[in-house]
This record gives sequence, structure tokens and C-alpha cells, in this order.
Amino acid sequence: MGATKHFMYTDSCNEIANIAKVFAHPARVTILKYISEQEGCICNDLVEDIGLSQATISQHLSVIGDAGLLQGRFVGKRKCYCLNSDRFKEFQILMNAFFIKTTSNCC
Repeated sequence: MGATKHFMYTDSCNEIANIAKVFAHPARVTILKYISEQEGCICNDLVEDIGLSQATISQHLSVIGDAGLLQGRFVGKRKCYCLNSDRFKEFQILMNAFFIKTTSNCC
């Protein structure tokens, strides 16, 4: 598979694609939903709660983290995760602007 030529696209288009990638997989949506339903940051084992392997969870958390939608901190050897609500708001504004502009240009 070839490398994407990110330099060819606007920062806005790259950002939308990066975050949309998070929502393109049901496991990542499930992880985000699970974390959002917790009282605070979660330090417990997502493997037990989500039902996927540790390697799979780690890969999905990496994609979510790369998009900036997670905040994490270490407590001992465990990493605790919270949602980055500021980043979610930025994404919402970006997507709303994208949809408004694209639909206003349609007949």
C-alpha cells in the first residue's frame, strides 16, 4: 500500500481525515463510548471490559490518541485514559464547518 501524500492536501482536510479514521472502526467507537461513560479517567483493563486482545486495544488506542481525542497519564505501570473534550469540540466545529460549506455549494 502506498503512502498518502499529506502535503498535497490542506491542513483542514488532513485533520478531518485523521479524526474520521477514528470513527471508521466500530471497535474505536466502542472504546470511545466506553471511556465517555466512566465517571473519570479509567485505569482498569479495557481488554476485560471491551473483549478484544491487548494488542488490538493498544492499536486502537494509538489511532485514537494520534487524533488527539485521548488524554492519558501513568499511575504506576498503568496508563489511565480520559477523553480530550477540547479536541472533541474542535472536531465538532471543523466538521460542522465542512458540512455547512459543502452542502451550501450543492444544488
